Amino acid sequence: MRASDRAYAELLAQIQNGALAPGTVLGEVEQAARLGVSRTPLREALSRLAADGLVVQQSPRVTVVSDVDVDDIRALFELRRALEETAARLSAVRGDSAAFAALAEDFARSSLGGDAGRDAYYALIARYDAELDASVDNDYLTSALRTVRTHLVRVRRLARDIPERLVASVAEHRLIATAIAERDADLAAHATHVHLHNALATILASVDASTSAQTQLPLQTPELVSGSRP
Repeated sequence: MRASDRAYAELLAQIQNGALAPGTVLGEVEQAARLGVSRTPLREALSRLAADGLVVQQSPRVTVVSDVDVDDIRALFELRRALEETAARLSAVRGDSAAFAALAEDFARSSLGGDAGRDAYYALIARYDAELDASVDNDYLTSALRTVRTHLVRVRRLARDIPERLVASVAEHRLIATAIAERDADLAAHATHVHLHNALATILASVDASTSAQTQLPLQTPELVSGSRP
């Protein structure tokens, strides 16, 4: 693997998992030393991340991890809805019915117990996405979907793993996969629309709850800060 590819992959993973939080300054000297690459491949990696929209250039010498706000989330889901509903329709026409029927069965058998259950569910989602990409047979569409998914990893981290929502999401994916397997393009697109509507509502509610909790933190009195007593 080229040094620039390795630097890109490591920085991408760290941005997506939150190790490099929004607003983090990515100094060339510091990041090159940390990643064990020279500054030229690091610059190439940062350029790719900038093209992805994951970092922004605040000045010629200052690159920072881009922020994610509610407007960004809504815009991302607007694009996601257009792409995924189209992909579901095309897959219902072009896809492998047996493959999607098998995915529907796997969703029906999904267990969400503990971290292992959630990890298995997200792995199943990745298999579904891969089958969807293969079915649409459209490089432009799949390229756009990959870009959306790159940002979606960050957005998902803003929402909590709400058990009720995960259970509903499993059922929604099962319905989409079943509709595709049965060549019902209208149902596949509609079920995708409902799934994305519910996912967005959950993420926005989680972000709002997190913001409210932060603003309602009790202020420390001078006595508590100094450790003195009245």
